[in-house]
Amino acid sequence: MPASTYIHIFGDNKTAIWGLTGYERLQRMLKAHEYVTLVDDVEKIPTGAGTLFLNANFLFDTRVLSVLLKLDKNIALYSEDGCPAAIRTDGNQAPRLLRNLNNNKNQNYKFVLLSIPRIGLKDLEIDFQQNLKKKDPPYILPVSEENRALLEKELFSGSYKGVTDLVTKWVWPLPAYWATHLCVRQGWQPNHVTYLSIVLAILTGLAFWAGFFGIGLLMGWFMTFLDTVDGKLARVTVTSSRIGDVLDHGLDIIHPPLWYLAWGAGLAGTQTAIPDLEVFMGLMFLGYVGGRLCEGTFQLWLAPFDIFIWQKLDSFNRLITARRNPNLLFLSWGWLIDRPDIGLYLVVFWHLISTAFLAWRVLMAWRAKNREDVLKSWLQDIDPARDREILAVRIFTRAPIDLRKPFPLS
Repeated sequence: MPASTYIHIFGDNKTAIWGLTGYERLQRMLKAHEYVTLVDDVEKIPTGAGTLFLNANFLFDTRVLSVLLKLDKNIALYSEDGCPAAIRTDGNQAPRLLRNLNNNKNQNYKFVLLSIPRIGLKDLEIDFQQNLKKKDPPYILPVSEENRALLEKELFSGSYKGVTDLVTKWVWPLPAYWATHLCVRQGWQPNHVTYLSIVLAILTGLAFWAGFFGIGLLMGWFMTFLDTVDGKLARVTVTSSRIGDVLDHGLDIIHPPLWYLAWGAGLAGTQTAIPDLEVFMGLMFLGYVGGRLCEGTFQLWLAPFDIFIWQKLDSFNRLITARRNPNLLFLSWGWLIDRPDIGLYLVVFWHLISTAFLAWRVLMAWRAKNREDVLKSWLQDIDPARDREILAVRIFTRAPIDLRKPFPLS
């Protein structure tokens, strides 16, 4: 069993970012890691045990924290303004190091004298974020009341998937930002939002089934909005639960085809009923399941990352591929022109086209893997700061935060 790393958090900044002080945020972030022991009294750290001091006056990127925990050498990670954000040492040196820090609290420990090697963010090996399908610049950012709003925007923007559908990417961010703030102020948890999403998903399906397409679309769009909010709320407050993850991901997979089925059933009582609905719905399920199988095949047998971040073409395809939000646009357009049947025709047609495209991409990936042995994501070869002139980089990544100026939500 790997040896435990002992963590001591120093710094007394009380500024709350998304309702959490630096100390509270680090505590929650550390819960996701095994073999970690948080200590208040450094005298209790065993001699020679790996020890990590973390400065609660900084906002830490999750990736930075993960890399620091894996390091096996003594280093001091400094911010751009010359303050120690993290110090990797051992139990022998911990008491003396803490006394040194306590004697140099002014200006965020800027003048503390350390004898161990000094490094910056550029010296850490940090890859792209497979779970969020993106590559953003890593950060350690000083926390203050003056830049609190900017840091909250940075955390929120960073909680977004880089590669996602066009509605989630460009329509929801601003309202979701304020909705997430409301949830934090009211003390609502991500699971509360997920439960409401489940209720709305059921009510939407029932409304479609009964032929109340307009009401159903209103509830459906609100449900998709909440589906964005619960994930963002979980990430910015470092709050997650196994049941919440299961419910959220399970809901994402199950409800879309049931909505389309309910829409088709609702058309039966109108003048725009679809003939041979069973065959038509069979094609819909074929497209839906086929697309998921293509995605699973790619990640299970061809590469350790999502198919939508293989090449730039795949990331652009994710904006419009036949997922729930683009399909809701088709249904909404059909309802607006008083032809809900056309909306469903478009959904099924788009599912088949999207699945055929994904199948072609899987075939291309299989051929590429046979030639190159290992597939790489295009995100691995770019620098979000250096390559801003590339369209895909501008769309799917974010530039490093500049604390001197505000930036839009994205």
